[in-house]
Amino acid sequence: MTGTLLITNGTVLTLGEEGRVLRDAAVLCEDGRIRAIGLAGDFEGPFDRVVDAGGRVVMPGLINAHMHFYSTMVRGLGKAEPAADFRQVLDHLWWRLDKKLVGDDCYYSAMVPLIDAIRHGTTTLIDHHASPFAVEGSLDRIAEAVGKSGLRASLCYELSDRDGEEIASQGLAENARFIRKCSDEPDDRLRGLFGLHASFTLTDRTLERAAEAAADLGVGFHVHVAEALSDQAHCLDRFGVRVVERLHRLGILGKKTIAAHCVHVDAAEIDLLASTGTAVAHNPQSNMNNAVGIADIIEMSGRGVLVGLGTDAMTTNMLEEVRVALWAQHLGRDNPSVGFVEALSTLLAGNPRIASRYWTEGVGLLQEGGAADIIVVDYHPPTRFDETTLLGHVAFGLSQSTVDTTIVGGDVLMENRKLAIDVDEAEVAAMSRELSAALWDRF
Repeated sequence: MTGTLLITNGTVLTLGEEGRVLRDAAVLCEDGRIRAIGLAGDFEGPFDRVVDAGGRVVMPGLINAHMHFYSTMVRGLGKAEPAADFRQVLDHLWWRLDKKLVGDDCYYSAMVPLIDAIRHGTTTLIDHHASPFAVEGSLDRIAEAVGKSGLRASLCYELSDRDGEEIASQGLAENARFIRKCSDEPDDRLRGLFGLHASFTLTDRTLERAAEAAADLGVGFHVHVAEALSDQAHCLDRFGVRVVERLHRLGILGKKTIAAHCVHVDAAEIDLLASTGTAVAHNPQSNMNNAVGIADIIEMSGRGVLVGLGTDAMTTNMLEEVRVALWAQHLGRDNPSVGFVEALSTLLAGNPRIASRYWTEGVGLLQEGGAADIIVVDYHPPTRFDETTLLGHVAFGLSQSTVDTTIVGGDVLMENRKLAIDVDEAEVAAMSRELSAALWDRF
């Protein structure tokens, strides 16, 4: 966006280290960044555009640290056989699906959740894609959808040896090509990571090739780690070490890498994640849906691991996901009094820190000079609302409220709950239904 935008007459939550709650406040944006934050009466126009928050909550756009756009078109599909364990979930559903995806499927399966993300105030998504028989150019189709939506996204292709050497080589090439494209054709809303499936579908040789390519490109990885206990069992049986240690030996861990799930990691692995600065993306709804367990984010956080929050495509509503993260810790520890700060912090503190590793614009925070990624939530607090009560209001109030306005880089993508982007939502859904019908026939 060029020009000035003033969001005024709101209760502003800055988040970040200071975590201020400012009443009757305003945020001035200029050329896609936040120029100033202060009292509503401090700002004098004219401005190119004014958004009146009407006393509602103004806060940073939310971030999803682990997403799979490509899963959209199985919604309602009943053809998969029942699964008795996680490996059968993959065999019966996801690995049957990804083999059938074509280019248009990749585009529309991204467009649908991107629209949904706008509606839920999720302004940045870190995605992980797989389409093994439509690898080449698949990330471009997703990037096209991201561009149409106006959101921020980091994309990668899921490298795996499960479909043979030729497709693995295509996955290596697609990651490298897209990452180079992001560098050669800079777009402040688009980033690339090097995608990996999981230890149990990757040979040492493929991981070595990926590590070499990523080092040359200066990027990190987005990889599934110890999601199910079977991943650890395979690694110990085949390689004689646990998953995190294997990935570390092969050069995969580090401050630019996201390790999704980490449900079954032990203390030594947690310490290795912490010492290497590797971020963990916790996905509680997916983990419970697949009956793989509950990641111990209390232990991880306590040992210095940067823990963020993803959804693994279960939803784009991060405020829904963070509540589940809290309930999961209560259940996992059999204690209703633990995990409150750790669970809420995955979304409010962890995700902005993770995003800051890929974007330098202060994504996930409201701060002067930072990205003008802002949402207005239709919430009027019924009790004291300040820095000391903020987490409680997020968990039990804001999470149950509706997003009214979504802004990314100073561009208004939704206002008064009406999309403001050049996309026909009904048309997108109709095309998705048409494509998914054909996909289900192929499935």
